[in-house]
Amino acid sequence: MAKKLTPEEIARRMAQIDSLPAEQPTEEDLAAFAKADAEDVSETISLEEFKTMHEYSGNLMLRIPKELHKSLAEAAKANGVSLNQYAMYKLAKQ
Repeated sequence: MAKKLTPEEIARRMAQIDSLPAEQPTEEDLAAFAKADAEDVSETISLEEFKTMHEYSGNLMLRIPKELHKSLAEAAKANGVSLNQYAMYKLAKQ
């Protein structure tokens, strides 16, 4: 079980941390900062949007007529993609 800290102990530890010299970023840190700055913000989502993503698995079970399945599978093959990729493309266009 973790020891409960008193307010005095917390203050002492915080003062100890504050007295340490500031760390300087490494070359890897600087490269990561530059990469983050260069990212296209239009591709980012908000924290609230991210939190709701766990509600969706990314899987969709769908029953369709055999003729439609055949038609989609043939169109996917003709386009050189999987049925999943083709269906996703078609759904995204809507």
